[in-house]
Amino acid sequence: MIELKNVSKVYELGGEKIYALNRVNLTIADGDFLAITGPSGSGKSTLANIIGGLDTPDSGDVTVDDQSLAEAHDRALSHYRNKMVGFVFQNFNLQPNYTALENVMVPLTFAKMDLADRKKRATECLKIVGLGDRMKHRPGELSGGQRQRVCIARALANNPKMIIADEPTGNLDTKKSAEIVSILKDLNRKLGVTIIVITHDPRVAGEAKKKLTITDGKIR
Repeated sequence: MIELKNVSKVYELGGEKIYALNRVNLTIADGDFLAITGPSGSGKSTLANIIGGLDTPDSGDVTVDDQSLAEAHDRALSHYRNKMVGFVFQNFNLQPNYTALENVMVPLTFAKMDLADRKKRATECLKIVGLGDRMKHRPGELSGGQRQRVCIARALANNPKMIIADEPTGNLDTKKSAEIVSILKDLNRKLGVTIIVITHDPRVAGEAKKKLTITDGKIR
């Protein structure tokens, strides 16, 4: 269970306070597939970053499985991100000189898993996303859709409770976008992973179990 209570995040710009989030209340149940939509600058990514432990609120509380993130120290947040959350980004954020297998092994290295187990788990994750035959390819040798599959495999590596995907189809055509959404739906349905997708694409949002819209830092 993910719960946000009166969460606000404020930035100052030219002496003016800008509310990225304004007293947001939200509950996300285990196994949900939630799409977060809204215009640019509405607070979508800020909300995702706070849930994912990449950022902290200025006020309010964020609780995941009874663990409060709002006042957690850096080490606790780092542990939370590594064990509980998988991230998928629009721009992939893959190491260009690493193979697909090596890219998926990165979070497992941070988790201090031994080499043989890292290779085994990374191989399993690449097979789950349909890239069992591309494990030795580097990002430059893969299509955009294949690179995003590597990202999903990497996000899945540590058996996270949730995957947060920020505009995961933003750089893909319609066909590849549909394939990525299908993979996320499978992870949600078959493995029970909670999926949170930030998207501008109404077709992507329409595939989620639930949808919310943020405007000016508030849920509408």
